[in-house]
Parts: sequence; C-alpha cells; structure tokens
Amino acid sequence: MKVLTYRTDRGDRLGFLAGESVVDPLLALGAGAGAEAAHFTDCVAFIRSGAAGRRIAERLIADPPAAARLPLASVRLAPPLAPSTILCSGSNYHDHNKEKAAAPISGKEPEFFVKTADCVIGPGDTIVCDEKLTRKLDGETELAIVIGTPGRHIPVERALEHVFGYTIVNDVTARDRQVRTKPDGSHWYELGRGKVFDTAAPMGPWIVTADEIGDPQRLRLRTRVNGELRQSASTGNMIWSCAELIHFFSINLTLRPGMVIITGTPGGTAWSVDPELGGKWVGGDGSEPLVPAKGYLRPGDEIECELERIGVLRLRVGTA
Repeated sequence: MKVLTYRTDRGDRLGFLAGESVVDPLLALGAGAGAEAAHFTDCVAFIRSGAAGRRIAERLIADPPAAARLPLASVRLAPPLAPSTILCSGSNYHDHNKEKAAAPISGKEPEFFVKTADCVIGPGDTIVCDEKLTRKLDGETELAIVIGTPGRHIPVERALEHVFGYTIVNDVTARDRQVRTKPDGSHWYELGRGKVFDTAAPMGPWIVTADEIGDPQRLRLRTRVNGELRQSASTGNMIWSCAELIHFFSINLTLRPGMVIITGTPGGTAWSVDPELGGKWVGGDGSEPLVPAKGYLRPGDEIECELERIGVLRLRVGTA
C-alpha cells in the first residue's frame, strides 16, 4: 500500500496510490461514513488506526467509486505526513565515511541528531539556497523509517515489527555550518545549524507500507543532480541496519506512530569533492560509476532522490 497526502484548496487530504490514480478515502466513504472517517483525517491518524484502518483502506482501494478516484498527474503531492520528530543517524554508510573528514565517533556509533517538522517540504517543492545561512548546500538521499507502533527499549530482533512503512528523505545540509576544524587540523560536527533549517527535510513522494518493502537492507538508493548520477548504493551497505537504529533511538525516546528515522547516506555527496572541509572523492561503493559533483547545490539545480520499491522524490533548488 502506498499512502500519500495531497493538497487541495481546503487543506491537505489523505490518499492512497492505485496505479496512476489517487483514491481519496473520505470521498469514497461519503457523507455517512461515521466513525470510519476518523481513521482517514490524516496520515498519522491512519497509522494509529492499525489493522482496522488498513482493512477499510484495502476495501476502498480495491473498488473505489468514480468520484473518489483522481488522476495522479492532476494532484499536487504534499509531504506524506508531518512527523512529530525526525530522528537522524549520520555516518551510517561505509563509503560515505571514507569520503569525508573524520570526527571522533565516525563509524563507531550512530551520529544522533534531530530535525523538526518545520524542515519538511514535499515533492516538487523548492529547496531554498539561502546564502546568508550557507554557501555549501548539499543533498543526501536517505531511506526513512516511519514508526507504526509505539515502543521503548525495543530489541533489535523485534524492531521491524514497529515499522509502518518507508519513505524517502533528502537530508539537506549546510556543510560549512556542519564541519568545524580544530587548530590541530582535526574535525568536529555542529549538527544543529548544519542540519536544521527551512526546507532541510524534503520528504516523499509517499509512504510504502512495510509489507511491500520486505527486507529494508536490500534496496538500491540513487541520487541524480541535473541528470548526473551522484550516489548509488545498496542499503545493505549501512553500518547499522534499520532494526539496529530503531533499537538505538528507542533507548532515548519512546518511539510513537508517525515518528520518522532517517538512516544515513552513501558516498557521492558534494562534500567529497571539497578538500577545504576534508572531503575525499572515493567514487561511492563501486556498484555503478558516479559523476563527481561540480560543486554544491545552486539555484536552478534539480535533484532526484530514488529508492527502489518506493519511487523518486524530485525537487528543485531556488532562492528564498
């Protein structure tokens, strides 16, 4: 099941992808829906509805009334949900660690930082290149985990049972705010201003439920900038798996429905061609030939973040 949110003049609405159509569950249920309608007020409500909401949704998707079917090409997609919290893991791919300046914990434990719902934008939206904030704006395609059932201190072997589904997040980063250099030449990361700002968490195009993904460590991830392949890797190259990250973050926080965990990015970032910040081009993991970045993201660029079995999140870069 592919779960999305689309924009209307009266506000955002939940939808389900069915081929090249969007099925609107509230339109399908009609005016007399009663209590069933509460499952479909937004994406988080649907996640919280659990098996009851899924059964109704499957029935509606299988046989929707004509009035509830909208051509996908005719709707403007919004971010699939407004997460209460985005828990982020940096330095989680072997090849990305080789291409960047080493910090003391790189590759030794997940780098833990947080983004907020204020950072989130949707498919087709504009990543703002704000030169008052950064002159080194970078993009990172990441597999994102959407939590379905709550838990704290979740064991690794049960972790994937807490997943509702998966989507794509572009972990947009201000590299010159993130990477700091000590007098001895070593580096440390400032993961506040470097990661948390307007338009820093594009998300979408939809959430694919966990049953359709299967093993999240067997997906191909790619990034294209202006058509050039910049990143390509298997999610199997993560240092810490999705299950291990769920366990890790649940030690700090009770994970709740609608929370999102982003899982790191592989090699091929613009940082890798920036020796000023300790970058070193290594060419990804060798699975596909990559085109080295010619520089950081600039207004007019188009960036495509792709994950196998999910889709493509397309964005453009512009000015405020």
